[in-house]
Amino acid sequence: MSASQGEPGSGPAAGARFFCTAGRGLEPFLMREVRARLAATQVEYISGKVFFTTCCDLNMLKKLKSAERLFLLIKKQVPLTVSSVSKGKIFSEMQRLINDDPGSWLNAMSIWKNLLEPDAKKQKLSQRDANPLKRKVVENEIIVAKKLRIEQMQKIEEHWECQLEKQIDQEALEQRDFITKREKFQEEFQNDVKKTTNTLNQNDLTFRVSCRCSGAIRKAFTSQEAGRVIGIALMKQFGWKADLRNPNLEIFIHLNDIYSVMGIPMFRVPLASRAYIKTAGLRSTIAWAMASLAEIEDGAFVLDPMCGLGTILLEAAKEWPDVYYVGADVSDSQLLGACDNLKAAGLKAKIELLKVSVIELPLPSESVSVIISDIPFGKKFKLGKDIKSILQEMERVLHVSGTIVLLLSEDHRKCLKDCKESGSPLNSKGSDTDEPGIERCPNPEEKTNISKTVLSSFKANNQECLDKMPPFGSLVPVECYKVSLGKTDAFICKYKKSHSSRL
Repeated sequence: MSASQGEPGSGPAAGARFFCTAGRGLEPFLMREVRARLAATQVEYISGKVFFTTCCDLNMLKKLKSAERLFLLIKKQVPLTVSSVSKGKIFSEMQRLINDDPGSWLNAMSIWKNLLEPDAKKQKLSQRDANPLKRKVVENEIIVAKKLRIEQMQKIEEHWECQLEKQIDQEALEQRDFITKREKFQEEFQNDVKKTTNTLNQNDLTFRVSCRCSGAIRKAFTSQEAGRVIGIALMKQFGWKADLRNPNLEIFIHLNDIYSVMGIPMFRVPLASRAYIKTAGLRSTIAWAMASLAEIEDGAFVLDPMCGLGTILLEAAKEWPDVYYVGADVSDSQLLGACDNLKAAGLKAKIELLKVSVIELPLPSESVSVIISDIPFGKKFKLGKDIKSILQEMERVLHVSGTIVLLLSEDHRKCLKDCKESGSPLNSKGSDTDEPGIERCPNPEEKTNISKTVLSSFKANNQECLDKMPPFGSLVPVECYKVSLGKTDAFICKYKKSHSSRL
């Protein structure tokens, strides 16, 4: 059984079914976000993807911050059978993804057009409003045409009144009847033209297939081969035309050992590509996820003492504007880049930049509400045991019950464990995706014990991260998430200050 748009109660009125791709480890953040921002229901996840149902329009969907890309779901079903099966049979099974259930494809296309229609109307209005002179000329032409039409109608009416006063001629009646018939014929002809145009538009729709294969399927054939087979099936089934360069429609398909997912990308530019960031630093989705953990409230004082290009502060200021933000760094080039980013985002008045060292912050003790920072790591940055002095200074400026959210490498965590001070942690919690209404996305025909095993593994990994975070002075670990930065992994760690560090 496929999870498609063709299910009862689906459609724009009942809510459309979407899925977003997410960086590994960011699924819990995205699940929470779609529920809070979109009032989403039926929130489920598989590794790297979050599925949900919402009635929101594209303007609201564009506001998702922890997602990479957004897709309208066509269908999700069991994986293709690969082991000990010929290539021809696999390709035949691929074609069945389209041929066995064309209704789900047509229903998804209808929802896709309805979602895009308001945007198209807004573009037309904005284009019309962008040229007021042209609009005035058009309006004047319409007024003149209306006047001429009224004058002609008046003359016709006068003529007919004169004729009727003299006599009611049978030929005149027949002529009127002829005119009526002709008008009806013209109306029917125009309706036929509209129907034919709609049919042509459907047949003239251009598309391309973006296919991704992983697992055993990838060993059997390439993504290009799979995309070509599915593309041919779509052309035969719906009469669409292939266009690899500039299509009207893109079809995204992901085939692996766990599922087969088909969807339509709603935006050409990924959600993770922020228009307001001129020079990219830390991945925007990671930066937003960190800010979302920090419990930022109106009027707070938020500090990033190693701000770099200011990505974290930009993400936070866009989401929580009524806050005082300060970014600090010792690098002139980084601060210049951050300044350019603030100008491009229109946030220069919201965020203050300082050239200072993270271990010598010119701030009073316990004056900061929230600290969010990406602690640099890698070959270029070898902080070693400096991490201890960095955290000590952050601890000093943070007020009691304040929050620190850090992005740490595995080496950083080891250093903290080695140099931890004595102290007993408060009751802390690990990350838990078992929130009300949030479930792991079950695969069709999947065994329950497998689902429980994966979910338990997910929780266990995050709890293990938390267990390896020792308390540091008055800083008590609260949450920890292992996330992917591409070639390497890192940990988003959240601490709360339990008592005054001067005690």
